[in-house]
Amino acid sequence: MNGIQRCLAALARRIRALPALAVTAPAALMTFPPPEPAAPPVPASAHLVVTGGMPGWQITLIAIAAALAASVITVLLDRARAARRLAHFAS
Repeated sequence: MNGIQRCLAALARRIRALPALAVTAPAALMTFPPPEPAAPPVPASAHLVVTGGMPGWQITLIAIAAALAASVITVLLDRARAARRLAHFAS
């Protein structure tokens, strides 16, 4: 009896959902016609655009130089700090 009641309850839930489906289905399936063009389309034309800028190899070279400079400065500061600590402990 318990199994039959569960089946009937599931069937009742589905039957209750049918009116909502009947109301919302037309709105969900509605499509609009495509708009008519106002004027004939103008054929596309390509224009050569010349802009200034830096080539990629120069940007790469600047990035490598900046990384090397930062690493050299870091090593020099670390050695200076280590020498100062050593001088501080030696005295």
